[in-house]
This record gives sequence, structure tokens and C-alpha cells, in this order.
Amino acid sequence: QVQLVESGGGLVQAGGSLRLSCVASGRTFSNYLMGWFRQAPGKEREFVAGIRWSSGITYADSVKGRFTISRDNAKNTVYLQMNSLKPEDTAIYYCAADTNPFKRVGVDPLNHWGQGTQVTVSS
Repeated sequence: QVQLVESGGGLVQAGGSLRLSCVASGRTFSNYLMGWFRQAPGKEREFVAGIRWSSGITYADSVKGRFTISRDNAKNTVYLQMNSLKPEDTAIYYCAADTNPFKRVGVDPLNHWGQGTQVTVSS
């Protein structure tokens, strides 16, 4: 079982930045498919960004050019750097992982999820 713990959420003004972190358990983290998702009030959970190994990266169109996903395999950690934040980015952000690196993040369901961290962007 992979355990995920997110941190870094908070309240920020529009135009500001936040960096989310997600620490994963397990000794084969470098092979995990990792993703960030978010769920705004009254909306379905949506894909934000994914990273396969260290070079296979995808983003939702809504965050391209503003958000950056990265990973530090030595620290079992994946990051989401969020810049130029907008009020519509307000949501609970979830980290997800799968030990199958060949799944399509944002398409195929991932097996492991964190508890989420709240991001609130004020206008």
C-alpha cells in the first residue's frame, strides 16, 4: 500500500504562487506514476498534472504555462509549483500515485490517493 501525504496548501491572493508537496511511501518511488488532481466545491474531481518517471509530463489545458510538476526521487516527493494563481484554481488538491507507470494519468484510474490539501485563491 502506498501512502501519500500532501502539504503546502493555503490562502493566497490572485496572481500569487504556492508549491504543493506530496511525500510517498515505498522503496520504488522512482517508478511510480504520480499525478495531481483537484476538486472544487460542487464540481467533479479533475486532472491537473501528471509525471511518469522524470520526463513524461502532462498538464490540463487550464494550468499549462502556470503550473509545473516535478519530482525528487531521493526524497520520495512530487511537487506542484503553482504560479499566476486565479480564483478558479480554488479547490482541494489531491496527490495520486500508481505503481503501474504505464497507466495514462488523467485517463486511467490511479490506485492510491492522499487526503488532500486546500488551496484558496482570493480575488
